[in-house]
Amino acid sequence: MTLTRREAAARLQAHGLAPSRALGQNFVVDPNTVRRIARLAEVGPDDRVVEIGAGLGSLTLALADTGAAVTAIEVDRGLVPLLRAEVEPRGVRVVEADAMRLDWAELLGEEPGSWVLVANLPYNVATPLVADVLDDVPQVGRMLVMVQREVAERLAARPGDEAYGAVSVKVAYWATAEVVGRVPASVFLPRPNVESALVAIRRRAEPAVGPEVSRERLFALVRAGFGQRRKMLRRSLAGLVTAEQFAAAGVRPEARAEELGVEDWGRLAAAAAAAASAGER
Repeated sequence: MTLTRREAAARLQAHGLAPSRALGQNFVVDPNTVRRIARLAEVGPDDRVVEIGAGLGSLTLALADTGAAVTAIEVDRGLVPLLRAEVEPRGVRVVEADAMRLDWAELLGEEPGSWVLVANLPYNVATPLVADVLDDVPQVGRMLVMVQREVAERLAARPGDEAYGAVSVKVAYWATAEVVGRVPASVFLPRPNVESALVAIRRRAEPAVGPEVSRERLFALVRAGFGQRRKMLRRSLAGLVTAEQFAAAGVRPEARAEELGVEDWGRLAAAAAAAASAGER
C-alpha cells in the first residue's frame, strides 16, 4: 500500500503543510514508481534499509512491503508525525534528523556493508551526501539514489563522458555506479522542471587505488586536474607532478583530466608520492 497523488495532497492540506522549497521537497506520489524503486533496490527480508528523506512515506511503504527492516530519516519536523502515523504500524523505525549531520555509527552500528541506502535526494545535497557516505559510512554497502538526471550522469560517468568529473572519480574510487532508470517529472508533487534518474552504487570490497596512495594526495591531484579541465595535465598539475612522474605513471602530460580513469589517477599520485618520499630521505 503506497500513497497516490490525491492521498498525499489531502494529507498535506489536512495538516496545513506544503512541500518545502528550501528543503527541495518533491514527493514521489506514483505507486508504480515507488514499487519500481523498491524492486531496483534489490532488497528483501534479509536486508536492512536506511531511507533518507522519507517525506510522507510512500517509498517507505514500498520498501517495507519487500520485508526489509527499514529505518526512515526525515528532517522536516512538520512531516515527522504524519510519517510516523503512516509507517510505524508497518514496523518502520522513524528518526528525525538531518542526514548531513547524522552520527552514522550510532544509527547503523559498526558492521561494514550491512545496510542498503535508498533515497530521493534534492539537488543541493545529492552529491555531497553520496560522497560523504562513500568516504565515511562503510556500513552502507549499496545505494539506490534518485537524483536529478544531470547529477545521476555525473555520479556514473566514465572517462571521456561529457559528465565525467571529480565526483565521478570519487565514486569510482569506492564503488561501481550505473544509471538504472529514468523517472519523469509527472510522478512528483510538486512537479519539478527537470527529469530524474536512478543510480545504483555498489561499494567495492577494496578501493580501486591501493593503500600505498593516500586518499588525500590522490584527490588533491584530481581536484587540481578538474579545476582546470580544459588544460593539459602538464599545465593544470604544474608544481604537483613533474615530467618524470608522468612518465613513471604511464600518463601522457598532454592528456586532459577527463581522459583519466581512477586507476590512472592512482598511478599518477603514486609516482608523485614516491618522488616526494625519495626527496625526504
